[in-house]
Amino acid sequence: MKSTIRAAAIQMVSSPDCAENLETAERLIAEAASSRAEFVSLPEYFCQLSSDASAKLRIAEDKGAGPIQDMLGSAARRHGIWLVGGSIPLKTADPKRVTNTTLMFGPDGECVARYDKCNLFSISSAEVTHDENLTMIGGDELVAVNLPWGRVGLGICYDVRFPRFFERLGEVDVVVLPSAFTFPTGAAHWELLIRTRAVDNQCFLLASAQGGLHKSGRRTWGHTMAVDPWGRVLGTIDEGEGVLTVDIDLSEVGRVRSTLPVVRDRAINDNLKGVKSDA
Repeated sequence: MKSTIRAAAIQMVSSPDCAENLETAERLIAEAASSRAEFVSLPEYFCQLSSDASAKLRIAEDKGAGPIQDMLGSAARRHGIWLVGGSIPLKTADPKRVTNTTLMFGPDGECVARYDKCNLFSISSAEVTHDENLTMIGGDELVAVNLPWGRVGLGICYDVRFPRFFERLGEVDVVVLPSAFTFPTGAAHWELLIRTRAVDNQCFLLASAQGGLHKSGRRTWGHTMAVDPWGRVLGTIDEGEGVLTVDIDLSEVGRVRSTLPVVRDRAINDNLKGVKSDA
């Protein structure tokens, strides 16, 4: 098994125009591949960010068919890479709601994994109001994939706020977290959460983000980031589109876990009794 993998996290500032975004994504994937990246991730909803919450319904695809999935599969095959397709809307039985889905494609262009975002984001503040529950259906299954060089766990954006979600992924080497954090929540919590989840789970975390002022008027935080199992930031892109390329030394996972066996020892907490009442 390889000890080092070159990974790339792509940052975008997606528009409401799906075709335009697919062209941008193809160009950035090619840029990542030209830097010899073998594992590439796009951001959440790379295919569209619109002020119209229902716009995603109009580009939603059936699993296995559609221009978004065709582009992802062909790009993975053309460049011979493992490609995490950010997230895209897939149709459900409810015509007014979709899943927010990450699809992973192998070097042969075939889809090897699907993860439907479990934790749907909602916020109501003076700065921003948003509720994914209005147009999305949450998933109910955790997903981790064994690749030839390591085990990869999948999450999306708001999932990062839930430690138990990551713990239940088990002993993964890398977690990929396509994201589109709002500007105010990102400014307050993004780096703190990304680094904390990497430290909690003693794994690499690759967080590809939306980052900038979008044509829709929405502003996302960006700061695409790669973090190692000790919580060290390996690289970041502040704002605007770009490609972050890092070399991931997978042996670091084992070194950290043997030095400070948090992942091993956290099983103790599963057997603790409930909180004692002061009554």
